[in-house]
Amino acid sequence: MRYSEMNLSAEILKAVEAMGFTEPTEVQEKAIPPMLEGHDLVAKAPTGTGKTCAFGIPLLMGLEPEKDVLQALILAPTRELAQQIAQDLGDLARFMPWVRIACLYGGQPIRRQFAQLNKKPHIVVATPGRLLDHVQRKSVRLNDVTRIVLDEADEMLDMGFYKDVTKILDSLKNRKQMGMFSATMSRPVMDISWLYQRDPVEIVVEPVKESAPNITQYALPTTGWQKLDDVADIITQNDYDRVMIFCNTKYTTEMLARQLIERKGLDAECLHGDLAQKARNKIMADFKEGRLRILVSTDVAARGIDVDDVDAVINYDVPTSNEYYTHRIGRTGRAKKAGEAYILFLEEERRRMEEMLRRTGNKATFAHFDEQRKFVKETSSTER
Repeated sequence: MRYSEMNLSAEILKAVEAMGFTEPTEVQEKAIPPMLEGHDLVAKAPTGTGKTCAFGIPLLMGLEPEKDVLQALILAPTRELAQQIAQDLGDLARFMPWVRIACLYGGQPIRRQFAQLNKKPHIVVATPGRLLDHVQRKSVRLNDVTRIVLDEADEMLDMGFYKDVTKILDSLKNRKQMGMFSATMSRPVMDISWLYQRDPVEIVVEPVKESAPNITQYALPTTGWQKLDDVADIITQNDYDRVMIFCNTKYTTEMLARQLIERKGLDAECLHGDLAQKARNKIMADFKEGRLRILVSTDVAARGIDVDDVDAVINYDVPTSNEYYTHRIGRTGRAKKAGEAYILFLEEERRRMEEMLRRTGNKATFAHFDEQRKFVKETSSTER
């Protein structure tokens, strides 16, 4: 199927053509028609499958231009994802100049967002907490909102936003349509669907071999004092241009980035939730534009970073959940390019690491550094 066969408006067709797209992805092909017909929808789809267009196109086409009120709402778990969605919606609305979109998130002074809201946006993209702040201040009114989308619903509900999300949904007295897009069908996602949706259309998009990332994975035993050398040698011996390193805590990201700069002379910055928004934006822009070689990040802070040419991902810490591992390594091997992923583990973490790889359907080749600090790939793997 092509976009031209999907009964889309001329403005949307021109926009997707300008964005370089000709054929919808599977989630778009399955989600757009029922959403255009007004059905509630639950979509289980992997990340990176074009979900923003899948819900953005129906939302834009359903707007009533003669009404200067907020008509549609999109909730996202993190500010980075909210910003990315708002940017993508702006691209889709390129030939709909009357459409106004506001993006609301924490970490930015709330008064700075009043200017966007004073322009009477038709669509608001927001994190749940910041949206409720505006509702309480009466700078956002939800009376006329008829459609809402929860993006990365599993992540949002797992992050503790369940009560905020239900409070927002309870406030939408004129809601006619609700869409949920999620990588997994967790129990909270199913509960929200059961409570708030009416006979939703359910779609599932499975990862297919052709679009699966081409990622070679390595498991590297290490010790606490050896970790820094291992990370630096992985990067320098492979001469990687762009690397993401994941840590479990903001303290570790700061420590590791500082040590890579001061002790190894490498170009690195850290990204975590406590950084000021201006600093976060600059770091992300530098990384996307290739001005920054190494980005050290927590899992949540990395949400919304969309970079196609990351050479390698290094798990400095074994992730705290299986899903985090999948999200981490999925930052490389994108856009049909090959990538490499490394997981460093202490001996007491071996069983947890192997079980995580098994449960996520991944396998890694064991490796080590020899006495000359040369990276050596072993013949055994974590597959049992």
